[in-house]
Amino acid sequence: MQSNSVLISDDNNLKGKNSLGIFLLFIVILYIGTRPISFVFADMAVYAAEFKAYAKGIPLNIEREIVFGGFMKFCSGIMSAEMFFLLCAFIYIFPLYLASKKIFKDYWFYCFFALVISFSFWAYGTNGIRNGIATSIFIYALSRDRKTVTLAIIIISVLIHTSMILPTIAYVISLFYKNLKILLLAWLFAIPLSLALGSFWENFFLGLGLVEESRVIGYFSDDAAYLDNIVELKVGFRWDFLIYSSIGVIAGYYYIFKMKFDDLFYNRLFAIYLMCNALWILVIRANFSNRFAYLSWFLLGILIVYPLLKVSLFNKQHLLIGRILFIYFLFTYLINFVLAD
Repeated sequence: MQSNSVLISDDNNLKGKNSLGIFLLFIVILYIGTRPISFVFADMAVYAAEFKAYAKGIPLNIEREIVFGGFMKFCSGIMSAEMFFLLCAFIYIFPLYLASKKIFKDYWFYCFFALVISFSFWAYGTNGIRNGIATSIFIYALSRDRKTVTLAIIIISVLIHTSMILPTIAYVISLFYKNLKILLLAWLFAIPLSLALGSFWENFFLGLGLVEESRVIGYFSDDAAYLDNIVELKVGFRWDFLIYSSIGVIAGYYYIFKMKFDDLFYNRLFAIYLMCNALWILVIRANFSNRFAYLSWFLLGILIVYPLLKVSLFNKQHLLIGRILFIYFLFTYLINFVLAD
């Protein structure tokens, strides 16, 4: 393993990682963007049907998120559906590259790689396409220096997928509320609350109307009409997902409270993760609850590597980064291929 033989700051290491990262960027965009249009990828086929309808001249559906709808309508007049999905893959992945470069400079590869090997990365590039693009733009927004620019780009992410209202609210709260210990306790307390009160929380949040899409009702519903989907449902209290979520919580707790890592950006990132993930825990039994979990999971790759790429905390830190990324990949592989059945 190279991380055991050279320092992370070694010029040859950085040049090699930069080249590898650029190669990975293009390969992943092409691999995701040139996949066949198929119901194997669930929502992809729905988007393809909508794209073809726009190409035939139907008017823009203004009842859905206007930015993505307008983007699809525009693209339908100048390109094929295949090119559209390749462009979607680019918009999904390239902002992650830009954000990694902005935040970590020469060490960007490690963050980008962590994001690419994350559990839901593939799913939200091929199935939950609109949601995936929105979260990537949100990450790009967080990497900007000026809060006004960040908020403007975050609003764009909400107009792409309204579920981003939740991370947006969490971001705004994080600007004013700094007590991470209370947020951490709230996350822990969400677990027994979810176990004790069950479907109460689904009904409660559905009643708030934060996200008005009809499909969200389906996520919270047991009605068979909403469950007519080729994706096999697995509902109940998802302990496997909770364990996966706890990676970010444990990492943030360890870095901030044990290692005394004090960084405004990281503290804010951890606060957003805790708030969004705690909300998901409350509705963990909902159909497709992974879609709500993703509103925090998309930050997980950054959470686990950020401090290690900013300051020296350990001896042989490069080796530690390599081991963490390897274990993180194994966890992704375990959930996707071993526990999936």
